[in-house]
Amino acid sequence: MKSFVTVCCLSFLLGLVAVVESDEDYTEDEEMILSLILQDDTQPEAESRPSAQFYRCTKDAWRMPGQYIVVMRNGTHVNQVERTARRLRAKAAKRNVCSAVKLPHVEYIEEDSSIFAQSIPWNLQRILQNKHETGKYSPPNDGAKVGVYLLDTSVQVTHREIEDRVMVTDFNSVPEEDGVRVHRQASQCDSHGTHIAGVVSGRDSGVARGASVNSVRVLNCQGKGTVSGALAGLEYIQSSLMSQAIRPVILLLPFVGGFSRTLNAACRKMVESGAVLVAAAGNYNDDACLYSPASEPEVITVGAVNFADQPLSTGTTGTNAGRCVDVFAPGDDIISASSDCSTCFTTKSGTSQAAAHVAGIAAVLLNLNPNSSSAELLQQLLHHSVKQTINPESLPLNHRLSTPNMVVALPDPTSTLTGEDLLCRSVWSERSAAKGLATATARCRHGEEMLSCSSFSQNGARAGERVEERDGQKECVAVNGNGGQGVFAVARCCTGHKAQCQMLESPQRGADAECPPDHQLTGCSSSSSSGDASDSERPLHGIRRACPAKRDVTSYASCCHTSSLECRLKEHDSMGLSEQVEVSCEDSWTLTGCQGLSHGSVVRGAFALGNTCVVHTSGGDIGAAAIATCCRHRLSHKPSDH
Repeated sequence: MKSFVTVCCLSFLLGLVAVVESDEDYTEDEEMILSLILQDDTQPEAESRPSAQFYRCTKDAWRMPGQYIVVMRNGTHVNQVERTARRLRAKAAKRNVCSAVKLPHVEYIEEDSSIFAQSIPWNLQRILQNKHETGKYSPPNDGAKVGVYLLDTSVQVTHREIEDRVMVTDFNSVPEEDGVRVHRQASQCDSHGTHIAGVVSGRDSGVARGASVNSVRVLNCQGKGTVSGALAGLEYIQSSLMSQAIRPVILLLPFVGGFSRTLNAACRKMVESGAVLVAAAGNYNDDACLYSPASEPEVITVGAVNFADQPLSTGTTGTNAGRCVDVFAPGDDIISASSDCSTCFTTKSGTSQAAAHVAGIAAVLLNLNPNSSSAELLQQLLHHSVKQTINPESLPLNHRLSTPNMVVALPDPTSTLTGEDLLCRSVWSERSAAKGLATATARCRHGEEMLSCSSFSQNGARAGERVEERDGQKECVAVNGNGGQGVFAVARCCTGHKAQCQMLESPQRGADAECPPDHQLTGCSSSSSSGDASDSERPLHGIRRACPAKRDVTSYASCCHTSSLECRLKEHDSMGLSEQVEVSCEDSWTLTGCQGLSHGSVVRGAFALGNTCVVHTSGGDIGAAAIATCCRHRLSHKPSDH
């Protein structure tokens, strides 16, 4: 067996193996090392004997320049090897590592390099749909067509994970660090931004490894910024996009502040201009609606989960939750680039890391469908997400129903989803006041169509819901009933409907709200002006498509016109003493409307959960029925359960 000795002149983390011919161009350090190692007073002159081969890794990023393995020829005595090793260690201890080293019988020299365990980090494994390919991270694409603007701390662009992938812009708007003795080490100033950039597009730790990242510094070395600085950063990006358009483009906002109307408005303006904004929900174990930009409806707000798909919780802190969160993503012990050195890695946790995952997946989706709007992209994210994996009891009680139970995942390799598929999601309002006839309002995003409106009350005292229009946008308005404890409005918001839709009100109380003959009925609502309970009637889906109403109740019908749309009802009655009854649309159909039909028990409300219509009742032998309105495009019969 051949003997070998390790020669260390420098230490650098990198790695694999390949042959490099001995006449290759070497660095100055390599020339010195080779000339010294190959000195041999006991052998003929160098030109009269064969040159030793020099090997190094084909993966430049894995190389360890300055650290070498010297392999001795067969027959070299063990005492010679040990003596040589002692001499090398003595030279290294004096930092005179390679001077005057004479090694006879050298067979070849190999530059050291890194090796890696062949399993991928849990977070990347988690977002894959093709679980059978264990040990390999293989997204549908690398997001190379997408540009990402990262509003964060500065970034260590020389880190091997993100080198040549991140461009540092000339923007810098940060406050002074707190305290008079702040030591501004580069590793501290770059810590958060480097880690986040690595999660987005790092060579080994990134989600979308082809996406380009533009660093816009709005946080100082302590990770602190100002609303005014963030606003200036958004203005800078807007100007940059006007002068040199990048499409599609994602803005990643891995920070939160207190609720700011101004910051939310600026984010909304960016979305209206065509950008996709992804923001952290916040790490305060609180309602995300109390923070900005997380509370802005046009922003995709991301909460964090751990490896078990449960809400991230660390001591007294944890992920924010509630109706302002759109989706969850891995955010616990996430491995990515460390700014401590250009090859260092570290783990960090939080909703910033979760938001970076969503930005990466969004880049993959936009690479597939570059013309998708922000609203369409969100629907695609939800469509591909893993549903009902979070334990509801791990969520705050007052946010349990309104928090989406979805964890992001990359598209399945067989998915053929496009921006034209009918996709829907539920949008909850905040709870209304407890006084009679108090209202709560839910709205869809820009680019979504409201196809139905329902309501929910914990004690069942609700006066139904109605649909209004304000500034050209439909609103789902829920009405609290007499003796109610507050009511929620739940809007069913959809993209890809390819239809002209309108909400029609019954001509008078107790009369039907009827769709025109060439329209499909996508959902029904009803409200009582007296504050008494407003129970639904079964929709009509025959030749007449209408929403009937009981006496003194106004009904509302959502009616959509397109030649390719078809809708039908699906109904399920509760059995026994169940307080919840459900009915789901089949895989090729999308749930657009959800109603509860009382058989005598109190219906607390109805809402869509994924592709399932859920009705809560007071229980009892009489029970209730859940009625789902399921729609699809005739030429697009693909799974739409999300």
